[in-house]
Amino acid sequence: MPIQKSTLEAIPICFASCSIGSKPSHTLPKKLEAIAAAGFDAIELSFPDILTFASQQLKRNVQPSDYDDLCSTGQDIKQLCESHKLKILILQPFANFEGWPADSDERKDAFDRAKGWIRIMEAVGTDMLQVGSSDSRGISTSREFIASDLRELADLLAQHGFKLAYENWCWSTHAPTWKDAWDIVQKVDRPNIGLCLDTFQTAGSEWADPTTESGLIEGPEAGGKDNLDKKLKRSLEELSAMVPPHKIYFLQISDAYKPIKPLSQDPDASGLRPRGRWSHDYRPMPFNGGYLPVVDITKAVLNTDFRGWFSVETFDGGQDGKGKEYDDMNEVAKKAMADFRKLLDQSSVLNQ
Repeated sequence: MPIQKSTLEAIPICFASCSIGSKPSHTLPKKLEAIAAAGFDAIELSFPDILTFASQQLKRNVQPSDYDDLCSTGQDIKQLCESHKLKILILQPFANFEGWPADSDERKDAFDRAKGWIRIMEAVGTDMLQVGSSDSRGISTSREFIASDLRELADLLAQHGFKLAYENWCWSTHAPTWKDAWDIVQKVDRPNIGLCLDTFQTAGSEWADPTTESGLIEGPEAGGKDNLDKKLKRSLEELSAMVPPHKIYFLQISDAYKPIKPLSQDPDASGLRPRGRWSHDYRPMPFNGGYLPVVDITKAVLNTDFRGWFSVETFDGGQDGKGKEYDDMNEVAKKAMADFRKLLDQSSVLNQ
């Protein structure tokens, strides 16, 4: 379906606060200055940024469960964003929530965290919580069980007029693909739950693999690159046909480097799976040395008639994943905006 460029001009654009800054001197206020100066409309507010800023303000080590302190700092962050005319689109990333056994300590902790994060949402003035599909071990993979937990969370959020954006993480224990996440959202069956789609997570679960020499999924199941391409094309056609645009809350954009040396298939010392390590360290903006079919995925999302929020969420540690250090956050933010504009151009009717 041709995508008219004129329909893309009003798409709002967001920048994740965790995706800019490489030094301790790159504080949250300086991040916000750079993001606003580059013309972004909003931020994804990352919980670690709140934690760091609270510790800097209070001159002591604020803990993740110190919700009184975090809410106080959250009110200051809200004022900072308002001074830069930045909306706080979402609080992220709420992880390892769903699927814990009933009456377990882990399930109690998950719901205690949810209530604390809702308090922070009220303080910062956002109405949306991003929840990534859990990568925890020891959880149920029953769709009904998972949906029940997320339904309970959606109902908690609804009491405050809040929404839940559910994202498939490509290394998830139970929902690595967009179709998995969409099936769960449908089973939750609440008006305040929708999808956070992601160009990296989509390609990373169905097409690419950082543990192979080719950087692609290999083996008999893949059937070679031509077959892999065909399978992804069918999946993207299904996404365009199946998901109504109002159930897409936002689209995160990033690419991925093919690691110089394939990543180990074993979890690291923290238990993080290889696709999780790849996600955390190897994700540049599109058109900056990555190899994922980001334009094709973007077109598929736009072909649902979605014209809502796009958001930059990158973790660019270079092709070796060891990290990049830079001084000028303004240049980084400006380059990200230019790459976003290029992505829309490449996804428009002139490039069909």
